[in-house]
Amino acid sequence: MTDQEATPQATPNEGRRLSTREAAELLGVKPETVYAYVSRGQLGSRRGPGSRGSTFDAKEVESLARRNRREPAAPSTSGELSVRTRITLIDKDRYYYRGVDATELALAHSYEEVAEWLWTGVMRPGIRFTAPEETADAARRAVDALPEHSGPTDRLRVAAISAAAADPLRFDLSEEAVIGTARTLIPTLVTALPLANRTHRDDGPLAHRLWARLSARQPDDASLHALDTALALLVDHDLAASTLAVRVAASARAHPYAAVSAGLGVLEGPLHGAASGLAHRMLLDVLDRGSAAPVVADELRAGRRVPGLGHRLYPGEDPRAEALFALLEAFPDAGPALAAARDVVATTARHTDLHANVDLALAVLTASSGMPAEAGETIFAVARTAGWIAHALEEYEERPLRMRPSGQYAGLRPPQPMPESAPGSAPDGG
Repeated sequence: MTDQEATPQATPNEGRRLSTREAAELLGVKPETVYAYVSRGQLGSRRGPGSRGSTFDAKEVESLARRNRREPAAPSTSGELSVRTRITLIDKDRYYYRGVDATELALAHSYEEVAEWLWTGVMRPGIRFTAPEETADAARRAVDALPEHSGPTDRLRVAAISAAAADPLRFDLSEEAVIGTARTLIPTLVTALPLANRTHRDDGPLAHRLWARLSARQPDDASLHALDTALALLVDHDLAASTLAVRVAASARAHPYAAVSAGLGVLEGPLHGAASGLAHRMLLDVLDRGSAAPVVADELRAGRRVPGLGHRLYPGEDPRAEALFALLEAFPDAGPALAAARDVVATTARHTDLHANVDLALAVLTASSGMPAEAGETIFAVARTAGWIAHALEEYEERPLRMRPSGQYAGLRPPQPMPESAPGSAPDGG
């Protein structure tokens, strides 16, 4: 019997195995190409008991076949990186999760339900994410050991690292295992944060547990719904900088905790996750000074952009801001902050055609809920973790290490002389 005709062998409870010939037929390639896939790390193989030929996991072959059948990505006309994804579509001032209007989804379903939909394509009403007590305790201890001045992203990164260290199965990158990790990692990140008010109930939907860590106020149903909706609105937004970092990590087959840590590292930048904190402080300044005009003038005089305005993907108003503002209209405590936000938009509209973005809406929510300025960054990070997991799941199905651009060297051409030591830098012989 030749290698190509070898009959695959299977043991009880093992996945179906394919022969080289069967794998080649499924992939639509020659048997030699199957082995090329193996050498490039795109397929695993092993010898079956009593067989002279290699066998291949059927699910892995089918996944590779699906990737090969997809149309090639459209070439980028702007010189920017283009990555194919089935998660989020942004089109004509709207955005969609798996083809469903994201704002409608966020208003009708909890954050956990939207996250589950993004990962699996299945809506599971009432789903709750819970953290294993041992993992949550370890994460809390690690976060509590940080200096008092640590920022929210510092705490979340440490919590993610602690949760990873407590999970011996973190290197299992199967879809089922990664989704299981996500269902425990997200509540672990929340549980690890210090409580703002120890009298709050620390149970229920994730938004309820997060509120207890962001505000000392007792929330009403409208407040909790606004926070839950904000989380769902922020789950994903195409290839933002932090999401690209997650996909690069996943391309190198980093486990999901490490991929999320990569996203958190990028999120901390003032042009990304921290932007709502800048908008929050600006709104407080407007309320303190009674008008947006001097505040906007100060921002522009300092050479800064006015926080919370404009988005490169939306010529009109950011639909996330539109949905969140509509909810906050019915939120009695949000009146002053909403008026300040409108004043900022109206003041800048005299000279520029910039609309409110989600950072300004998030700042209204945090400023009117008794939350600190950094709360928006926390909300953003917790929310976006679900989207990062969705992108990691997609990237784990792609060819390993494909997110590897080539550098264009612009330095001195070799050969160059060996550098001389700087004066006075020689080691002391004594």
